[in-house]
Amino acid sequence: MAMAPRLDLRQSQSLVMTPQLQQAIKLLALSNLELEAFIGSELERNPLLEAGGETLQPAREQIELPEGAEPRSGPDAPADVLIGKGGGEADSPLDVDHGAETFIDDGPGDRMAPGAADRAGLSSGLSGSGSGEAPDFDSFAAPETGLYEHLLRQAGAALSGEAFLIAEQLIGQIDDAGYLEADLLETAYRLGVPLADVEAVLAVIQSFDPAGIAARSLSECIALQAKEADRYDPAMATLINNLDILAKGQIAHLRRICAVDEEDMADMIRELRNYDPKPGLRYSSERPATVVPDVLITPVRDGWSVEINGATLPRVLVNRRYHNELAGSARDKNSKAWLSDCLASANWLIKALDQRQRTILRVTEEILRRQEGFFRHGVAHLRPLTLRAVADEVGLHESTISRVTSNKYLACPRGTFELKFFFTSAIASSDGGEAASAQAVKSHIRQLIAEERPDAILSDDSLVDLLRERGFDIARRTVAKYREAIGLGSSVQRRRQKAMAGG
Repeated sequence: MAMAPRLDLRQSQSLVMTPQLQQAIKLLALSNLELEAFIGSELERNPLLEAGGETLQPAREQIELPEGAEPRSGPDAPADVLIGKGGGEADSPLDVDHGAETFIDDGPGDRMAPGAADRAGLSSGLSGSGSGEAPDFDSFAAPETGLYEHLLRQAGAALSGEAFLIAEQLIGQIDDAGYLEADLLETAYRLGVPLADVEAVLAVIQSFDPAGIAARSLSECIALQAKEADRYDPAMATLINNLDILAKGQIAHLRRICAVDEEDMADMIRELRNYDPKPGLRYSSERPATVVPDVLITPVRDGWSVEINGATLPRVLVNRRYHNELAGSARDKNSKAWLSDCLASANWLIKALDQRQRTILRVTEEILRRQEGFFRHGVAHLRPLTLRAVADEVGLHESTISRVTSNKYLACPRGTFELKFFFTSAIASSDGGEAASAQAVKSHIRQLIAEERPDAILSDDSLVDLLRERGFDIARRTVAKYREAIGLGSSVQRRRQKAMAGG
C-alpha cells in the first residue's frame, strides 16, 4: 500500500442552511412579543435599521370572498420555498425598492377604503406593525403590595425589639399561599431565644390580615379563619379536624362525630366553603401573563377578515440616507465590506418579516376555511384537523406548519385560542358519517355532565350510550380519559360533591 499524498475528486450531495435561511426558520417559531424583542436587538446591532414612523405608507391588500367561496391566500412566498427546499440562492435580490414593497397595515381602518369592508369577504392585512403604541394602562396602576411587605408592616405596628426580629424571621419563611414553612424549634435555636417566645410571636402573626395566615396545615388555616369569624365551636372544631372524612363525602359519619343534625351540618359545610385555603395568594405580587393574539379574525359581510395584530410589532425600515453617508466616507475594504453586510442583513430581515406574516396568514386562512363551523357555531362543530392536511393545502412542509402554529394565538368573537387548539384527533361516527373532533366530543361530555340530575349521576358507560345516540362511536376508556382531561371527576366523586352541595 502506497503511503503518499494524493488528490481525489469526489461528488456528493448535502443540505447547507445559510444564515439567512436559519434566521427565517427562527422567525417563524417566534410569537409577536418574542419577535418584538428580537427586532429590538437587531435595531441595536445594525446601524442601518431603524424603527419606522409615519413616513412609510403601507400598501393595502384585499381579498374578495363571494358567498360560499373558500378563502385564498396571496402568491407563494419565496421564504416558504427556501424553507421547503433548503436553498437561499434562488430568492429574489435582497436589495429591494422598499417604497414599492408590499407591507402590512395596522388594521381594517387603514387597509380598507370606505365601503370596502362591505365588499370584502376575507381581507388579509400584512404588516410589520403600527406606527404608534396604545397606552399601557397597567403601567399607571400603583405597585401592588406583596405578602411579605403587608405582613411586615403589621408586625412593625404590633411588635418591637426582639419580638419584631423573630417576626421578621418567621414572615420571611411564609410561602406565597400563606403557609409557614419554618420549624419553630429550629428557628428558636438559630436565633438563640426560648421556644415559647417564638410561639408567642407566631400567635401574633396569625392574628394579622389576611385571616388564616402563617398556618402550618390546612386544618390550622381553616381553624384560624373560623376563630376570626367567631364560628369555632366544638362541632366546627371536630369538623375541621376531620376534613379527610369530609373529602370522602361521608356526611352521615361526620354528623355522628360532630353530634349535629342534618341542618346544622349543612350550615357548617356552607360556612367551611367560605374560607380561603390559600389566603396568601390575595397579595401575590406576580401578575398573570396576558396572552396577546398574533392574528385577529373578525366577521365581515359575506365572510371573515383575517389580519396580523400589528399593534405588537414595530415597523422596521432601512435608513438609506445614513447608508449613503457611510458609503461616501468608507475608504478601506473592511469598512465597505462591513457596510455591505449590514445592508444585506437589513434587507433580508425586512423580507423575512414580511414573508413570515404572509405565511402565518396563509396558515390561518386555511384553518379558518376548515374550521369555519367552529367560528360560526362553537366548539361542538370543531372538525378533525392535522398538520399534514394544512401543509398539503398551502404547499409547505409539515414542520413549517408546526413552527407557524407554535406559541401563536388568534382572537375571534368566541375568544382567544392557540393555533394548536384547532388541530385535534378524529373520533369515528357511529352512523358511518364524517368523523368528529376530540374537542367536540369533550364539549358534549361536559354538557351531558352539567345537565345530569343529583339523583341520576351518569356513569362512563351511560355517557358512552348517550354519545353514541349523538353520533359518536367512542370507547369507555376514551370517555374516561376525556372526562379527566377536562377536570371532571368520576360518577362516585360527582355523587359525593352533589350530596355535599345539597346537604
